This record gives sequence, C-alpha cells and structure tokens, in this order.
Amino acid sequence: RRPSVTVTASLSSMLYLISPPLSLGVPVCPGTENKLSTLSDLEQQYRTLRKYYENCEVVMGNLEITSIDRSRDLTFLRSIREVTGYVLVALNQFDYLPLENLRIIRGTKLYEDRYSLAIFLNYRRDGNFGLRKLGLKNLTEILSGGVYVDQNKFLCHADTIHWQDIRPVHSSAFQTESSEARSLRTFLISECDPFPVIVFSQFQFKLHCVRYRRKSNVLFCPTVTKTVCAEQCDGRCFGPYVSDCCHRECAGGCYGPKDTDCFACTNFNDSGACVTQCPQPFVYNPTSFQLEHNPRAKYTYGAFCVKKCPHNFVVDHSSCVRACPSNKMEVEENRIKMCIPCTDICPKACDGIGTASLQAAQTVDSSNIDKFVNCTKINGNLLKTFNIHPSIFYQALSNLSEFTFPSFLSFPFLSPSCPCSTPPLSSARPALPSSHLHPFLPLSGISLLVLKQQGISSLQFQSLREISAGNVHITENSQLCYYNTVNWTRLFRAANQNFLVRDNRSPQESAKERMVCDALCSDAGCWGPGPDQCMSCRYFSRGRTCVDTCNLYEGDIREYANGSVCVECDAQCERADDESLTCHGPGPDHCVKCLHFKDGPNCVEKCPDGLQGANSFIFKYAEINNECHPCHANCTQGTPLIAAGVIGGLFMVVIMVLSIAVSVRRKNIKKKRALRRFLETELVEPLTPSGTAPNQAQLRILKETELKRVKILGSGAFGTVYKGIWVPEGETVKIPVAIKILIEATGPKANVEFMDEALIMASMEHPHLVRLLGVCLSPTIQLVTQLMPHGCLLDYVHEHKDNIGSQLLLNWCVQIAKGMMYLEERRLVHRDLAARNVLVKSPNHIKITDFGLARLLDVNEKEYNADGGKMPIKWMALECIHYRKFTHQSDVWSYGVTIWELMTFGGKPYDGISTRDIPDLLEKGERLPQPPICTIDVYMVMVKCWMIDADSRPKFKELAAEFTRMARDPQRYLVIQGDDRMKLPSPNDSKFFQSLLDEEELEDLMDAEEYLVPHSFNVPPLAYTPRTRIDSSKVLSFRNPTSKRRADLHTAFTHKGFQVLCDCAFSKSIIICQDLMTLQLF
Repeated sequence: RRPSVTVTASLSSMLYLISPPLSLGVPVCPGTENKLSTLSDLEQQYRTLRKYYENCEVVMGNLEITSIDRSRDLTFLRSIREVTGYVLVALNQFDYLPLENLRIIRGTKLYEDRYSLAIFLNYRRDGNFGLRKLGLKNLTEILSGGVYVDQNKFLCHADTIHWQDIRPVHSSAFQTESSEARSLRTFLISECDPFPVIVFSQFQFKLHCVRYRRKSNVLFCPTVTKTVCAEQCDGRCFGPYVSDCCHRECAGGCYGPKDTDCFACTNFNDSGACVTQCPQPFVYNPTSFQLEHNPRAKYTYGAFCVKKCPHNFVVDHSSCVRACPSNKMEVEENRIKMCIPCTDICPKACDGIGTASLQAAQTVDSSNIDKFVNCTKINGNLLKTFNIHPSIFYQALSNLSEFTFPSFLSFPFLSPSCPCSTPPLSSARPALPSSHLHPFLPLSGISLLVLKQQGISSLQFQSLREISAGNVHITENSQLCYYNTVNWTRLFRAANQNFLVRDNRSPQESAKERMVCDALCSDAGCWGPGPDQCMSCRYFSRGRTCVDTCNLYEGDIREYANGSVCVECDAQCERADDESLTCHGPGPDHCVKCLHFKDGPNCVEKCPDGLQGANSFIFKYAEINNECHPCHANCTQGTPLIAAGVIGGLFMVVIMVLSIAVSVRRKNIKKKRALRRFLETELVEPLTPSGTAPNQAQLRILKETELKRVKILGSGAFGTVYKGIWVPEGETVKIPVAIKILIEATGPKANVEFMDEALIMASMEHPHLVRLLGVCLSPTIQLVTQLMPHGCLLDYVHEHKDNIGSQLLLNWCVQIAKGMMYLEERRLVHRDLAARNVLVKSPNHIKITDFGLARLLDVNEKEYNADGGKMPIKWMALECIHYRKFTHQSDVWSYGVTIWELMTFGGKPYDGISTRDIPDLLEKGERLPQPPICTIDVYMVMVKCWMIDADSRPKFKELAAEFTRMARDPQRYLVIQGDDRMKLPSPNDSKFFQSLLDEEELEDLMDAEEYLVPHSFNVPPLAYTPRTRIDSSKVLSFRNPTSKRRADLHTAFTHKGFQVLCDCAFSKSIIICQDLMTLQLF
C-alpha cells in the first residue's frame, strides 16, 4: 500500500527557500522534506511537483519525487543540475527518471540520516510497469551520504553504474540489489539487454555505455571523472593525463583546468568561478596595516556568493542565515537585516512547528504551548487546531512580533471527534501580534491558512503589516466576519502573491449582527471589532488604537500630533491649564513651558552645578523665571571643593608614606632581635615558626590508689582491659571506667608507643570517640577511659538482631562516619576500624575506640590472627596488606567491612577463607556479598569503599552525608521483616549490661561525662542511688503532660532524699528512668 496522509499533515512540511535571489543568475527553487508523505489527491501532487521544479536548475533543499503515476510528463525535471540536500525517488509508477542533467548531489541533509540518493519501491504491485531506466547519465559526484537503490522490480542495469566513481570514498552507506534478488526477476531476460555493451573511447574515459534496447542505436554512457585520473590530480579530471586535472575547487568534473571550467563547485560559486570562500567584508591592507572595507564583498548563500541576501534572510557576519543565533538580535540598517550582539537580554526566538526542538510536533497543543511563552519571534511554522483553549494560545503569543524561516501560519479544521468547544477568538487579545510573516513557500504556496474554524468570528491580526511570500487561503469558516474588509494586496510583498477568501460568513449577515469595522477605522478595513483592530485609522492613532483626536488641549497626558499619530509630550513639559498646547514636538526642547527649569532651549529637572564642560566645569543658577544662567567668570564657586580634594589627596599620600616607613622599621627591628637571640642563645627558638595552633588538651595523671580493678572485660595481643572504678582523691564519688593495662613483657618501646596512644586519645574530643580520662604511670602503664555499659557493637547487634530496625542501623552508620570524619580532619589514621572496636554507650549512641593502637604493629611481623589478632587482614585494604600503607582511604575500606558486619548482624567477613588467601581473592575482584536486608543503594556504598584504587573511594564526609540522607527514609534502603513493629531493645536486656550489674562495688556511681563537664549555675554533681537489681518496684514512672519528639532528655528529681539524674526518652507519654546509671530508653 502506498503511504499517504491528509492535506493538513502534508502542509506542515518544512521547506527551505523562497523565490530565487536575483543575483545568482541561475533559476533556484525550494526543496521539501515530506519524505514518503503525500497529498491525498495525486493530481495535486503532480501539479505541485511541476510548479516547484519547472525551469529550475538548483534545488536548495531536498528533491523528493514520490507517488507519481505512470502517464505523467516529467520532462521538466531535465533542467535540474544540482541538489543541495538528498534525492528521493520512491513509490512511483513511471518507467524513466529524466534527471539527465543532474551533475551533483551535495547531501547537506540525508535521507534517514544515511543516504543522499534513495531509489526504491518504484513499481505497481499489481501491474507490470514501474521504473525501468535511470536517466542519471551526467551524475558525476555525491559530496556526502550514501546510495540506496533497491526493491525496484523492473529497473534495468542499475548494477552496472560505476558508483565508486560517484559516491564519496568515506561513505559506508551503500546498498544496491543483490545478485540473488536480481536472478529472481525472470522478466529481465526479455525486457533488458542480456549484458550491457561496454564501449571504450580513445582515452578509456567513458567506461560504461549501455544500449537499453536491442533495436536501438542510442547509447547511454555515464561519464567517469575520478577513478581514471592521473595520480597527480587532487580530485576530478577530464582526461587521463596530468594536464587534464580539474581545479581542486571543482565538483562533479570539468571541461578545462581553470576554476571557471567546473561543472559544479565543491564550496562556493562566485559568479561562475569556484572559490574556497566568498569575498569577505573586510580585507587586510598590508600598507596601512589595517582592515578595510572590501568593495567586492559578497555574502555566503548556500553554495553561492551573492551581493544581497534574500529579503527573508538575515546577515550574520558574511553569511545569509535563516535566523540569528541566541546571543544576537535582528536589526535593520540601510534596508539590510543583520544580526548584532545583544546589549541586554536578547529577544526570545522560538522554534516553530516541525523545526528543531519541535521537529516531531504536528500542531500547537497543550504539550508544547509553554514553549511559545514570551516569544518575540518564531523560526518556523505555527499550526493550531484549537486542541487548547484559544485564550491560553494567544496569551502565550502575546509578545510575538515576527514569523520567520520557514513560516506557515495555519488554523486547519477541527477534528469532528474533538469534544472541546471553541469560543470566538475575539475573546482573546491580541490574536496575532506578529507584524511580519517571512515564510519560505510551503506546499501549494500557502503561507496563511484558516480553514473550517467554526468558532471564530474575527481574525484579530491587528499587528500584521506584511506577508513576505506565499498565498493566503481563508475558507469555510461559517462564523468569520470582517474578512471582506481587509485589503490583502497591501500586505503582500511580491506581485505574484494571491489570496483566496470564500465560503465564510456573508457580509450581509455580519452587518445585521453589527459585526462591522469601527467608525474610527479607515476604508482599508479591519481585523475585528473595536478601534484597536483597524488596519489603518481614519483620523489619528494612539499606539495601536484609533482615536478621533489627540489630547492636545485636555487630558492628564498631553500629546502632539505627528502626522496622524498621537505622541506623548516630554516629561519635562508642564501641562497647560488653559486650552493651549503643552508641546509641539518630541523631546524637552519642544515644550511650550517647562515643568522645572529651562536651560537654553531644553527643559531640565535642575540647573547644571559642576558639570564637566569642554574646557572647565559648568556652574549655573536659576533666576526668578526658572531659567538657568551661567555664573560669572570671577565667581569662585567650586574652588573650595577643588582645594579640599587636593589637600585630602596630599594627606592620604603622607599617611601612606608614614605607614610604609613604620612597617619597614618594625621588620628591621624584628630581624635585629632575632639575630641577637641567635648570637646569644645559639638559636634556642626557631626563626620561622610553623604557625600550627598549640595543642591545649589536658592529660590527667592518676594515682594507682585511685583506681580499683573489678573484673576482666577482655584481653588482646598488647594487654588486658579491666572494668574498674575511679575514686578521685579527696572526693566520695565513684566513676565506672575501663582500664587498659599494657603487658609487662612488651618492653620499653611498647611503653613509649603506649604513651603516644595516650597523647592521641587525649587530643581527641568528639561525641562518637571514646574519651581518655587519664593515665596511671605505674610500673605497668594504665590508660583509663570511659566505660561503655553495653559492650562492643559486634556483640550487641548479634545479641539483639531480632529487635534492631532499619532506623537504628543507619543511625549507627552515620555516627561511625562522623567519628571517622573527625579523625580524618585531625590527620589521624585509625588503622583498626571494626565493629569490635565500636562501643555502645546506649542503643542510640555509639563511640569508636582503639584509634591509634595499630601503631604498635611491627611492619616486619607476619603473624596473622583471623579472630582479631595483630593484623586484621579481613578488614584491611589491599595496599595495607601488600605495602603496609595506611591512609584515611584505607580506613574507608575498613568502614565498608564494618557496615557489612552491622547489616549481617555480626556476620564474619570472608568466613571459612584463610587470611593467607585474602590478598589473591581481592585482586581477582571478589568482595563480600550483598547482605539480605540491604538494597542496591546501600550495597553500592559498600562496594565503593572496596575499590582497589584508594583515590576512587569516597571520603568520610561524603559517607556521612549519604547515610544521613538514607536515615531520613530508612525503610526505603533497608528491608527488615516487621521493621515498622520493632521496638528498640531495652538497655537492661543486654548480657554485658547484666554482668555489670552483678558487681557489688557500684555504690555512689557517677558517669564520667557528668563528672568532667562543668555544671551550670554551680550545681554540685549528682549521684545515683545504689541499686543491685532492677525491678518494677525500683522504677519510677510518671505521666508526661506534653507531647515531645523522641530524644534524649536529662531529668533531675529527688527520690528518698537523693538527687537522681536520668537520661530518659519519652515513649507513649511515659518517662521511665533508672537511678542505677545513665540509660536511654525508646
């Protein structure tokens, strides 16, 4: 079936050119871009094709020959010599393609973005006729694009054409009929010659000569101009010798060696000569060393050099362009439209229907109406079917002033299936503010089409002043009035433009309904009702509105008459109270009386006072009659200002000189003092201090008598950790602490490094880092830190995995990242980050410990322990294992493994794999698997932490921000069964916590932070009431009268004579506190 579309769809095709410019000297015609779309009337399709290309030599655009019947006369195509776009021959039934004089296809636009020559499906499916012969005997060059010749059932000898000589070398798009498909066409035996007759001329220049009919003596001989040339030729040639080379600017061949002997030009044609570029507007004068105007300057227009651009093109530099670029605006100087840079915000130019961003759009509708808001110019077509409310359509186009390149304004008929109702256009103003239509000739030559609009009563094109090209069709609009009053010939630019206005509402019916032009309109007609719709005014005009008289003697705003136009007087003119004129011309020099002062012929707001004149300052004063007069030459007005300026300037210079002198003297004194200290004390202090801020952290030295060990919490390769009690000397409070004791056998070096760790921990102070309370310098050095009541995070998540929800897991990720970010800012590498080294103060508050302890590892030591020995291989980055290189980015790797431990609720990384095999495993790309509760978003963060390249891993600041974002919507990133019903675990459920409660030495306990932080208002520290067990009788509960968010709250109250401080959290308006130690309940 032959593709076809309706008339309106075909009319929306974009075209490239209007009438040929007179300066070219050759007939030029427009191209089309309909592809396989055709008119529903094939007779009209043929007439349009003939109208466009009869007597045409250069097609500026695409040559599309589609859906032409067998009996049509196509001899008018013989005049075509050049096509700038592509050539499409498809869906035809004629037997001969008479493009006998076509020499070059430039391929500036390609069919399907691949082919510059496409010939296919040229036969009738149910008949025995179709395309048999290609009349392309003079086609010698295709500059760009490929060739597609296929599925032509009756075509003969297409495979004998020497395409390698015609198509460009770099083009890979080439397809002709395969030999298998050709062998199936049995009719070739009887209809075509058995084999083409090859004839060689004297120079073997014409290689392929085909005798089409056995009984005919006429030979069809395509010319070969490239493959037979001498090696010295740059391009084409007209013979086999070196002297037969064409000029390098020739395209398609030549008949001589000069640039004027070319069949066509590769770049530009300058009055018959092929040139690389057209004569530029400016040329360099080597004598004066300046650019001068070139009297031979021409503009680039397609492949031609022209003295003047077509009237609907604009000049940009030295080229004729369809529209100015976005950073330029169009102006007209000396009747030449050109593009100049915008001094402010450029006028908004929008793409029309079928162009650029709206290439696929058919009409203006609700999906693209927003693209026309605030447009002052439309580069393209404007087609509307009233799929949207007219008021919205016209409001969007309220700033429009011009249609250009190509323009086709269409209001085609409304589809019968559309349920919408269209109110009259007269309700929307302005309907078409455009003052000019600059169209390229659309299909059938129509540039303005209003068809079958049953709801419009007036056109309201009140700003339309010119239609540059194309015809006007306004038909079958049953309610349209005022059309008969418009003098269309006054809007046309060319004499060959026509208009067709018929089958609209009769003028008699319009007159009965009083739908006639306003009395203030002239006989030229109007676009609609009211004085603002007139084509011209009978008396005067004020802006776009016609008036009977100007406000010469009355009105708040006085005017003067400039011909038939009312113009407002200057703001400096005083409005006359009586019946007299306020002004008689434009500007402040045409006022009858000034509003403020008069300076010479001009009215001014104030007299000049110190204005810069030609040789001096100008000072004037106002007399009684408000006229400005110059001061006398002997007046000294202005001298004090000058004197003050001179004195002030001298004073500033003196101040600057003194400041420089004092600064230099101070520097010299400092140098002398430094040199004296160097000579006297042999440089006790550095001459160039580093500028680093001093470390003012305090280190407490504790006595061994102040510490009491209670029980062992754990032991490792470097020492043992005890739970203990610190009783400060001279006080009665007891503070639960953790005491780290270095093994005695480690030696003096270990003692030094142990003290280095104390220095590091004492310098760190952060909510998520375990705080160092003091150091005991006993024979075995002891580090005293805060006691975390819930143990390490690894045991905690393993014990409470059934009660831990997504919110708590992501909060822990954020807190660990913030603590590590603090260490990174302090330029400290942790080296041993893992879930076992993160302690739980409360379910909502965790702290990192053992930072700096990895410094004790011997770089030459090769003893590994998978259960947490000296080298935690399974937590370490690859560079740490191979090169012992520890950086902040290696801590990021360990952070990723720590997060994996949390998400697997205490799972062992690389379980069952020997530490010896871990490096090879990582180098092969294997990583820890995705935990079941993690979404791909969380797992991808872990994978980024395990990149081989350390610089590719994220920073801790980025990790903190990422997990903070996830924590705002936890159930989106972690999928835990029954997450929404989970309750956070109570602190007293922890086994570690219960083990701490079993001790008897827990009387008068106080949290370390409460003891160390100074209390406001001089309130003494609060002690906890001793408890040995927690039961219902020992829990205080009371109602909370207010509703607050869940957060840690500090509440102090008195119970049995003791002051109790509790960390509490609200849960269902009940506050539950325990006086044994600091708790945080949820």
